Amino acid sequence: MSYVKTSMDGPVCIVTLDRPERMNAISGPLLDDLHDALQRANDDAACRVIVLTGAGRAFCAGDDLKEFGEQSASDDSIRSHIERIQRITRDLMFNAKPVVGAVHGFAVGGGFEWMLNCDIVVASDDLVAFFPEMEWGQFVTGGVTQLLPQALGHQRAMELWLLGERQSAQSLLSMGLVNRVVPREAMLDTAMTLAARIAHRSQSSIARLKRLVTMELSNTLSRSLDLEFAATIDAFADPEAAERVKAFATRKEHAR
Repeated sequence: MSYVKTSMDGPVCIVTLDRPERMNAISGPLLDDLHDALQRANDDAACRVIVLTGAGRAFCAGDDLKEFGEQSASDDSIRSHIERIQRITRDLMFNAKPVVGAVHGFAVGGGFEWMLNCDIVVASDDLVAFFPEMEWGQFVTGGVTQLLPQALGHQRAMELWLLGERQSAQSLLSMGLVNRVVPREAMLDTAMTLAARIAHRSQSSIARLKRLVTMELSNTLSRSLDLEFAATIDAFADPEAAERVKAFATRKEHAR
């Protein structure tokens, strides 16, 4: 069973997270399927632009807390899980093809990070994004410790992490973290329209542009990913953090 669907619409490859029964929460199989889908899209000469979206009522609800015990069972399982999450950031950012995010519903934790890893973001007006990691005793990754202060400034980035407040689509637009806000029913069509416009521009120039931008970022972003990797390993191994995650997961299941 695949947790990611791909389809081609002309020169645009649509990559869809397809685990709607869990709000596209991040699991090991989903990470592997997403990596494979992004690699195929990046290697496919017919694909000029990637559109990343999610099936069901959420883009991505972050880590699947039901799998926390398995993910944190050993040093090897912790390292493997974090490496696979960070591999997606590299797939999205360190490639020659533009990525347009079509993001709706919830973009939480890792889902928020993947949204920020896209080159352009079309947000549905029902989008809610936030970082719950400080409440859970976990840690952010996706290079956001580099990307967010650069985009927002130190204090605003720290506010998003420390308070973990839910941000609406309009709030994200005002911060410059999304490019368009449209009604839910228009989200994918709008993203596809932008992707088609990009696809008809010079692909060699776009590849050079993305390479130059990521080259400028690569040293600092790679360093940030390494530091986030170490901090996330510490967080996963922290007994207090594990209890916080379990308590939150229990409350969430009782609320269903």
